[in-house]
Amino acid sequence: MTFNHADYQDIYPFAPHNFTHKSGLKQHYVDEGQGEPIVMVHGNPSWSFLYRDMIKNFRGEYRCIAPDHIGCGLSDKPGLDGFGYTLREHVDNLEALIESLHLAQPINLVVHDWGGAIGMGYATRHPEKIKRMVILNTGAFRLPKGCPFPWPIWLFRNTSLGACLNQTFNAFSFIASHTCSLKGMSRKVRHGFRAPYDCPANRVATTRFVQDIPLVPSDPSYAELVRIEENLHKLADRPALICFGRLDFVFTRHFYNEWKRQFPKATARSFHAGHYILEDVGSEVFALMRDLLKSRS
Repeated sequence: MTFNHADYQDIYPFAPHNFTHKSGLKQHYVDEGQGEPIVMVHGNPSWSFLYRDMIKNFRGEYRCIAPDHIGCGLSDKPGLDGFGYTLREHVDNLEALIESLHLAQPINLVVHDWGGAIGMGYATRHPEKIKRMVILNTGAFRLPKGCPFPWPIWLFRNTSLGACLNQTFNAFSFIASHTCSLKGMSRKVRHGFRAPYDCPANRVATTRFVQDIPLVPSDPSYAELVRIEENLHKLADRPALICFGRLDFVFTRHFYNEWKRQFPKATARSFHAGHYILEDVGSEVFALMRDLLKSRS
């Protein structure tokens, strides 16, 4: 089920672009349209495919840039001997990619899932480069008070069984493609989400992302997450849109409420939708996003 561009031209009709990092690793990204840049940062276990409809909706007026993290999508997928798969490394990669594009205008930043921590990791390093923000079922702070850690994620994060299920059967991506949209996705779309993770060697990132979730100070990415959280205030004056699917069992109302606390001036909307909010209510999100992008800042 390897991703073949020709098979998905009707739903993912984008020319591939690649940036080579100093490490030699190649990072794939979509770069469509001209105008103000919109940088779309995905999470786990998705890739830039998540933003395919957003790109098609906005590339007529904006420059839409959607990278695949190293290990994800159409980017290189090194083993653990070639990349550490930590939050800080993903932020570093996003920073290097954006700098390579020499963008002349401030960025409209869109984030989802792990893309929240990674995208806000970049944004808190460079708040002067952020114009507006769109926040979709994600977090960029420690687990909110009173929010339980979901047991299925605990299984994948903490047990050898979880890692084995993902590495052997692509379980994390398979489950997500069947449960993260309330409306359900077509067979082709489900396969599109999963196709880059077609063999055990290509599933290191989807396993490591879960294992890297920072919960306690001894976790490798905890300090970086705290840095991001403690600097979110630098972005509080930016126009922002917060859209959450209410039926996400990971990024729950606790995360939605924390985003509203962090960015009290933001427009916030919750929907009868799942984790893959763009699959369920994409048109509604795009309408709100268009209003945001037309606003002055």
